[in-house]
Amino acid sequence: MLRISIILPVLNEEPHIVACLDALQRVRGQDCELVVTDGGSQDQTVALAKPLADQVITSPRGRAVQMNAGARQASGTILWFLHADSLPPPGAAGLIRTALSDPNRHWGRFDVKLSGCQPVLRIVETLMNHRSRLTGIATGDQGLFVRRALFEQVGGYPPIALMEDIALSRSLKCHSRPVCLRQRLETSSRRWERDGIAQTILLMWRLRLAYFLGADPGRLARSYYHP
Repeated sequence: MLRISIILPVLNEEPHIVACLDALQRVRGQDCELVVTDGGSQDQTVALAKPLADQVITSPRGRAVQMNAGARQASGTILWFLHADSLPPPGAAGLIRTALSDPNRHWGRFDVKLSGCQPVLRIVETLMNHRSRLTGIATGDQGLFVRRALFEQVGGYPPIALMEDIALSRSLKCHSRPVCLRQRLETSSRRWERDGIAQTILLMWRLRLAYFLGADPGRLARSYYHP
């Protein structure tokens, strides 16, 4: 059985970390380890995570840096990167193993479901999934998984402040198309609901276009976190 390492980058997730890790316990028992990488939390995130994870490590702040640090400490032959506000579908570990049982398949992701109940969010998530399937680009909200050997071969996540998932997908696509699983990973819609759905869509498309045109990811990160 292929061993899976779940890598979870966190920063000041005290209100949500226990619920997130509790949901991953059913996966953890299926020859999966859970590696939490903290980027310098100032709250009780680390203390709360320790009883619910196989490893809790610290690294410099930054999602890409934290995920690379977790990958270095992980023991699995498959690396599965999750966000702290995401919940995997039932049987996720088995789905990943089946997806990569073909030696010509090296990486993949899940479809995404936004947690909110507003009907327009169903449209947004459907468009996100179709776009990803068409382009072969996975976002962090889709729970990207990859064979460790290929992850190391392409140099892991580039240490940039934003768009690290798109950059990694581009590198991985040079080796194979992703396996696009239709089972849905639920991710929080809190940003969409807080900032407005239309405004969030426009912001994300603007940032993505700017990145493709060569904008500095550090400047884009400032726009993303402080729109």
